[in-house]
Amino acid sequence: MLGDGIGPEIVAAAIGVLEAVDARFSLGISCDYEDIGFRSLERFGTTLREEVLEKAKSCDGIVLGPQSHADYPAPEAGGHNVSARFRIGLDLYANVRPARSRPGLPSNMAPGRSMDLIIMREATEGFYPDRNMSRGWAEMMPTPDLALSVRKITRAGSERIARRAFELAATRRPRVTAIHKANSFHITEGLFLEAVRRVATDFPTVVLDDLLIDASAAMLVRAPEQFDVLVTSNLYGDILSDLASELSGGLGLAGSIMTSDRACCAQAQHGSAPSLAGKDVANPTSMILSVAMLLRWIGQQRQSPACVDAANAIDLAIDQCLSRSTTRTRDVRGNLGCRAFAGLVQTAVAG
Repeated sequence: MLGDGIGPEIVAAAIGVLEAVDARFSLGISCDYEDIGFRSLERFGTTLREEVLEKAKSCDGIVLGPQSHADYPAPEAGGHNVSARFRIGLDLYANVRPARSRPGLPSNMAPGRSMDLIIMREATEGFYPDRNMSRGWAEMMPTPDLALSVRKITRAGSERIARRAFELAATRRPRVTAIHKANSFHITEGLFLEAVRRVATDFPTVVLDDLLIDASAAMLVRAPEQFDVLVTSNLYGDILSDLASELSGGLGLAGSIMTSDRACCAQAQHGSAPSLAGKDVANPTSMILSVAMLLRWIGQQRQSPACVDAANAIDLAIDQCLSRSTTRTRDVRGNLGCRAFAGLVQTAVAG
């Protein structure tokens, strides 16, 4: 699904790389396309048809281009938040967002600092009014001068994102940091933190610590190398992942997947950047890395070493291209366009 703005360009770039690793590793991949966003709105009167969502449930993986949902009409006029509908409809509760610095690529961190972390963001609850109520909307205005918003935190939702975080950390350094604001939100944040600590007892080899959201933002700037896996609720994860990605090199470098226990969707971490659409200047790295993450998830779920090898080949090719200024896009101090950069990555993964 190509999406809006730069979506068609970066998804095409990612699919080109996917086809290259498919040819090299004999993955047997076939792709089907459906309209979402403004294209779907123009053709069908809605940004997301129910049949597309149902069709996605039977696919091995989903590639979802960015959307300009802030510019959509009201939901009653067909302007549905596509990403949110996928998260709720497929129960894609774990938004996995890595951020790491790369040798040879300038970062926005202080000299001598490095980063290699993964933010595990709960994606179906929190302060998001379009996805935390079974009926209705979680924001309201009792009077023209009074606005209210309701946040939902559940024990079940907190425990399952925590479990995914601990499972991931066990394969890494291993350390989990729970990000919260329990000193102010005693009940909701307290429940989240309590759930994380409960899950921690099942992972005695993984170190757990916790940090306030404001302190964690400061520490990401001051000493990002202390973090391994961060687990947090929806809004905090959204904000911190953008901060971490920008610090490590740029938002265009950040891969992202949304997963349930049975489904996975690759989605670039950034938005649709409509001002860049059609100019061949977008950086497709985030979308390409997201597809690599999707392949790795499929490989792990299906016990397919070839899919994991293909994902590793994409990661290596991206690192190779980003290590030199002559093989980067303009946003990371290079001069290549979207198609040219994707072509180099395709050549690199072809072996």
